[in-house]
Amino acid sequence: MKYLIMIYHNPESRALWDKMSPAEQALGLDAYEALDAALTESGELVVSERLADPETARRVGVRDGETISSDGPFAEVKEQLAGFYLVDVEDLERATEIAGRIPEAFLNMIEVRPVMGLRGP
Repeated sequence: MKYLIMIYHNPESRALWDKMSPAEQALGLDAYEALDAALTESGELVVSERLADPETARRVGVRDGETISSDGPFAEVKEQLAGFYLVDVEDLERATEIAGRIPEAFLNMIEVRPVMGLRGP
């Protein structure tokens, strides 16, 4: 079953990152590289990516048959999606275990959600 593990950030978590020394930041990035390597080796990783800042995004819609877009950010919320892992694992428990290895987990900034096809799981 596929699960999307979403990594969020907010102004407080961003400030925490910015206050870290380069060595501390490197340790955090090393944790991501180790997780990617372990999940690749186990065959559970489908894809993982870091997302650009919300200010670089576009909202797209269709009005009267015409595609229109506007610049982001869009939501009036503090938390923004910063990156994700798409994993293919046996169950929710395994996806949760993986999510707990993500550095932002200690900030409660991770969400795990099953991926549904158009007609079901």
